[in-house]
Amino acid sequence: MNVKELLSLKGKVIVVTGGSGQYGKCLVEGLAEAGGTVITTSRDIASAEKTAATFKAKGLDVFAMEVDQGDSTSVVKFTQQLKEKFGELHVFVNNAVSRPMKGYNRPLEEFDESMRVNATGMWDLLKAMTDLIIASGGGSVINISSMMGMKGPDLSNYEGTSMGDLPPDYFFHNAGLINLSRFMAKMNAGKNIRFNCISPGGLFNNQPAQFVANYNKKVPMGRMANTDDIKGLAVLLASEAGAYINGENILMDGGLNA
Repeated sequence: MNVKELLSLKGKVIVVTGGSGQYGKCLVEGLAEAGGTVITTSRDIASAEKTAATFKAKGLDVFAMEVDQGDSTSVVKFTQQLKEKFGELHVFVNNAVSRPMKGYNRPLEEFDESMRVNATGMWDLLKAMTDLIIASGGGSVINISSMMGMKGPDLSNYEGTSMGDLPPDYFFHNAGLINLSRFMAKMNAGKNIRFNCISPGGLFNNQPAQFVANYNKKVPMGRMANTDDIKGLAVLLASEAGAYINGENILMDGGLNA
C-alpha cells in the first residue's frame, strides 16, 4: 500500500475526548486533516461546539458531542448517541483529564474527586469505546499520558518562578495510564484493536519566561513542544501506517529524557 494511503484516515470515525484542551485541539485538527471524521467531546457542550465550528470553518469534518466521563449515566448516553449518529467507531483518543487537585498539601477530597473522574470515570469511558471499536471491526485506542507518568518531577525547572506546587494525582494517573495501555493490548489480543500511549513533554503555553528558559536548556531540540508536534504521531497510531504498533508508550519530549 502506498504510504499516503497508509496514513490516510478517510472513512474513519474518531472520538477525541477533551478536544478543546491544549493538546486536544492539536489532536482534533491533525486527525481531521488526515481525512478522519472527528467527534470532539467535552462535558461542556458549548466548548465542544465552539471547537468543532472553528475546524468546520477550515473545511474539516469535525462534530461536537457531550460526555462527562465522571458520570456513568452520561457515558451510557454518549455511547448510544454515538452509535445512533455515526454507526461505528474506529479510533478513540483518550485525552480528557480533570484537574481538581491544585497542589501537594491539599484536602483528601481533591484526590478522591480526581480518582473518581480520571481513574474510575476514565476506565468506564475507555471500556465503552473499546467495546464499540471491537464491534465495528477493530481499530486503535490512543491514550494521552505525560512524561510525568514515567519519572518524578524535575524541580529545577521551577527555580525562579512561583510554580512548583505539584499535585500527586497527575503523576499517579499518568503512570497508571501507561501500563493500562499494555494491559489492554494483552487483554484484547486477537480482536483487531491496538492500544498505545503517547507521553508528551511540556507544551509551550505562554509559561513564565524563567520556566521556559530552565526547561529549554535541558532539551536537545532547544524548545518546548508546539501545537504541530503531536499531530503526526497521533495520525501514525490511528492509521494503517501504525498497524503493527501495539502496547507501546511513545515518549515525545524533544530528547529531554534521552
